Amino acid sequence: MQNRFPDQEPARAVAQSRPPRASRRAQPVDGRAPLLLLLCAALAVVSLFAFLSQRNPGRGAGDGGAQGQPAPPADEGAAADAAFGEADGLLLLVNPWTPLPEDFVPGELVPVQNDQAVDARAYPDLQNMLGDMSQAGLSPLICSSYRSQERQQELYDNKVQRVMAEGVSLEAAQAEAARWVARPGTSEHQTGLAVDIVSLSNQMLDETQESTPEFQWLAENAWKYGFILRYPNDKTEKTGIAYEPWHFRFVGKEAAEEMHDLGLCLEEYLESLAD
Repeated sequence: MQNRFPDQEPARAVAQSRPPRASRRAQPVDGRAPLLLLLCAALAVVSLFAFLSQRNPGRGAGDGGAQGQPAPPADEGAAADAAFGEADGLLLLVNPWTPLPEDFVPGELVPVQNDQAVDARAYPDLQNMLGDMSQAGLSPLICSSYRSQERQQELYDNKVQRVMAEGVSLEAAQAEAARWVARPGTSEHQTGLAVDIVSLSNQMLDETQESTPEFQWLAENAWKYGFILRYPNDKTEKTGIAYEPWHFRFVGKEAAEEMHDLGLCLEEYLESLAD
């Protein structure tokens, strides 16, 4: 988040606007007027900086890029172009720099466990994956799946309010909230193709998930069912999202296998298709 200061040109104009020269002997006070004006202008600028500094506290961990999000990669356009023909497909790209179309409507939604719902195209493979995990003695739990635009807005607004309660400005709160809750229109959950899967014994959405048997099984096998770990720990600069060892995205078996074999995230895979 960058502090923005008003244009200071008017202050300089005041300082440079000198009255017509007159006899110093006839008007001794007028000779000091430009100096007084310069002093007043300088004091005004210092006061302005002090006022804005109080309104905009020092940068925090989430102040990078626009509104606390990283700047888009230089080749982000290639990924977006590659995904253009996939607007209704399984490779639909959604990230902080590529929001969903305003008229986006998810595909047919099918209910799954825990009062959740997913795109019907992901349903068979998701059920097979969860079933195989249960057969292996694991206890996976879907804690989040499809979200409407309204629900995403509600989650984001709630996060903003919680951050503002800590005494920061609205702009800073929006930037910090976006680090943890996607802005409406930029969340994969709105597509119906993403699921958050946690262990029944550990339902915390944090990095402790990666130590659970459920995550370790998914990290090794999810691609076989058409799912990818959407936000790997070493791909944050590409995805724009911090590491989430619970967020899995359905892309279809063929694409998931290729991404797994090549070690690519979705953005990188789409870029490779554009080459």
